[in-house]
Amino acid sequence: MPLIRRLPKRGFNNAAFHKHYAIVNLEDLNEFKAGTAVNEQLLRESNLVRGHFAGIKILGDGELKHGLKVEADKVSAAAREKIEKAGGTVTLRDGRVRNETQGVDVDVAAQETPGEPGTNKKSTKKTPAKAKSRAKKKTSRQS
Repeated sequence: MPLIRRLPKRGFNNAAFHKHYAIVNLEDLNEFKAGTAVNEQLLRESNLVRGHFAGIKILGDGELKHGLKVEADKVSAAAREKIEKAGGTVTLRDGRVRNETQGVDVDVAAQETPGEPGTNKKSTKKTPAKAKSRAKKKTSRQS
């Protein structure tokens, strides 16, 4: 057996920081009535998810027969398409909304407000105190 296989594995790995999501397929959501708001609390009560996890991910396995209001942390593209096709809506729990023009999820907090352009940028103006100290340094170097 090679030496590399006989030695113990040591060092850093990211296993402690891995996020585990509870997986729910669309076919499991058919047991709820049309128009129901499906969230973590409802899924726990119906025993579709159990245990400790970082969030809920909806996958597109199966077909959805009626429209539901789904609230989850992650949603696959196929699941989102099938939910919207059935007349339902998808809401992400971390404050992101769907940008239909680009087809991506956008963080609401990172967007600029329409009336105040450039408010999220860092100011690069020098303060008067810094300008004075720089002027003093220049004059002392010249003499």
